[in-house]
This record gives sequence, C-alpha cells and structure tokens, in this order.
Amino acid sequence: MAIEVFGIVLLAAMMHAVWNAFVKADGDRLSVIKTMSLTQMVLSLILLPFVSIPAAEAWPFITASAVVNVGYMLFLAQAYRAGDLSHAYPLARSVAPLLVAGVSIMFLDERLGMASQLAVLLIGLGITSLSLTRGADGLRDRRMVGFALGTGCFIAAYTLLDGYGARAAGSAHGYVVWLSLAASGLIVATVQWMQRHKPVPVARRSRLVGAGAGLASYIGSWMVIWAMTVAPVPLVSALRETSIVFAVVIGLVFFRERLNLARLASVAATLTGAAILKMTK
Repeated sequence: MAIEVFGIVLLAAMMHAVWNAFVKADGDRLSVIKTMSLTQMVLSLILLPFVSIPAAEAWPFITASAVVNVGYMLFLAQAYRAGDLSHAYPLARSVAPLLVAGVSIMFLDERLGMASQLAVLLIGLGITSLSLTRGADGLRDRRMVGFALGTGCFIAAYTLLDGYGARAAGSAHGYVVWLSLAASGLIVATVQWMQRHKPVPVARRSRLVGAGAGLASYIGSWMVIWAMTVAPVPLVSALRETSIVFAVVIGLVFFRERLNLARLASVAATLTGAAILKMTK
C-alpha cells in the first residue's frame, strides 16, 4: 500500500475513534446522531456546487448505502445502550474487515496476496480479542452482542457499496458529497420519526458534541472512500479498523481506562497487521 494512502487511512481511523469518543461522552445518543447528520447535510449542501454529479452507474450504490447507513446508526446506538463501549465497539469493528475481505475475494474478483490476507486476519483477531480482555461478563448480554454484530454487518455492507460505488462514480469527491446528503437526510428523518411522540429537547452540550462528531465523521469517511478508489477495498477496510487502537489511547488518556497485558497484546496484534499492510504492495 502506498505511503500516502496508508497515512490518510490511519488519519481517518483516528477521526473515527474521535467521533465515537464524542458519542460515548453523551447520554442522549439519538439526538447526537441527529445533530451529526444535520451537520453533514449542511456541509454537503455547501460543497454541492464544487463537485461533479456521480455517473449513473453509481446511483444504485448511493441509494443502497444511504439506507444501510440508517441501519448502521440505529444499531450502533442500540449496541451502546445495551452494553459497554469497550465490548460493543471492538465486536462491531472486528466483523467488518473479515466480511469485506471474504466477499471481495469470493464474489468481486479482488486479489490479495498471502501477506495481505494475514494482515487482515491479524487486524480482525486483534480487534475481536479486545472485547474479551474486559472479561466474559460483558459478552453474556445477548442483546448487546446481537446489536454489535449487526452493526458490523452494516459496516461491511456500506464499505463494499462505497468502495465500488465511488469507483463507478468517476469521482470519489462527488460520490461522498451526494451520498452524505442522501444518508444524512434519511437519518434525520428516521430519528425525527422515532421521537415524534415525545419530542426530545437537545441540550447545548449534545448539539456541540453532535456537530464535532459530524465533522470528524465526514472528514474520516471522505478519506476512506477516496482511499478505496486507489487501493484494494479489503485492505483499506482492515486498516481503517485500527481506529480501535486510537480508541484505546483515548480511553486511557481521557476516560482513565486501564491497559492490562491482555489488551496490550490485542493492540500489538492489530498494529502488527497494520505494519504488514504497509509493507505489502
């Protein structure tokens, strides 16, 4: 993987960890998600005149990805509500690169060398093992496990759709802006409908958290979608999930979480996989 692509995807992974930390810090997650989406909608409307309209072949991908993103956000909120972030987040993120790699290789004619396959496997296993380092109690909640794994499936689905949709669009930039406009509009409408019987006043803190999370998510997604137009989708997907390493660091510094030997080993496995990806072409 080219050094510039590697660096951009790592930066996107950091942005992803940052916006998840924002969401973790606020209890009103649905309102935060709605504010995130409103922020992204405004950004997309501002940028619309400066990007090209995606090719006709890309619109089925945009439509499907927008719908999948609604499911992703709803499942993510439920996973965080049902269980601890340190269990739900690694479970959700670990499923995606393995699914993306499997589908890409078996059905989409993507070719990965042995070193790349090993790297994807190491990253997936490293992230999965992070959810086990806090003890088995957190994994006994079937609702949390179900929502986390479901979130991972949605992540894999929109990753594949966006990777190949951006290639069909002719411009990753146009694809990102139009996709974000469609997805954010659907998410805002869905959350508004869910809160229709009991309007929820959004605190100023939640609005600020949502705006910050929306900006970080927007930039990070843009970077990843562009990277998938110039590098194999499974490799970009796996490298992006090193966001969990940044999440661990954020947890240590800002949430005073402990780093034991087992968690350190999990992080080491994930970083080893990332290093192998950097060395592969």
